[in-house]
Amino acid sequence: MSVLVRRDLAVKYQATVMGYVWSLIEPLGLTVIYWFVFDVVFGGGSSIPADENGNRPGYLVFIVSGIFAYQWFSSAVNEGAKSLGGQASLITVMKVPREVFPVSKVFARFAEYVVGFPILIAVAILDGGVFGLNLLWLFPAILVQAMLTTGMVFILAAANVLFRDVQRFLPLVMRVLFYASAIIYPITKVTSAESMQNHPWLVNLFTSNPLVGIFSMHRAAFIPGLAPSMYSVAVAVGVSVFLLFFGRWIFYRLEPRVLKAL
Repeated sequence: MSVLVRRDLAVKYQATVMGYVWSLIEPLGLTVIYWFVFDVVFGGGSSIPADENGNRPGYLVFIVSGIFAYQWFSSAVNEGAKSLGGQASLITVMKVPREVFPVSKVFARFAEYVVGFPILIAVAILDGGVFGLNLLWLFPAILVQAMLTTGMVFILAAANVLFRDVQRFLPLVMRVLFYASAIIYPITKVTSAESMQNHPWLVNLFTSNPLVGIFSMHRAAFIPGLAPSMYSVAVAVGVSVFLLFFGRWIFYRLEPRVLKAL
């Protein structure tokens, strides 16, 4: 596994001057764009709820904590879905469990998330983040996200070899998940919206998205006032654990067909 992760990172950044810095450019660029549009132009930062002491965190720490976590998820899913088809000769020759190929993408993209962590800390310091026991939220956030992402790439990696439609449909799914996971807006904008009061099932559907709970845990590490509800945490943990084992089972069931297709 570690060999594949190091190989993935080496190949991705070979012949580049800035190396791993490139892994930070996209999330930083998106952060600046959304901060300018939703905070500077539309004043979205004022909609972030204050904590119990009346302190209101800045929108910049709010958005950067969500963008970096989502970038890990999005990159791992997109690359994990193509992990088998892109190296067919290696998979058929090496005598290793085939599931290490999609899983290595999850760990490689997590390594990029770790590289960007000092930026998260710096932004939190400059923009009103709180450092205390709330930092412990990072541990369940990372663990649950790793389980959910791994379960997804198990299914998508196998399905993408058998059905090429997966690779074409995936960008749309990821875009929907981006806007449906409360990354650029606080959850209260949805739960307290007047138009949603007459449709409580929509609120329940929104809060049942495991990514909402996962990204809320990432934010709670720097913004205690945005700690997720126990329902969101339970949904995130339950769905992630189920998807991890179900995805691995699906991968094993499809493995013979995948090897023939490769």
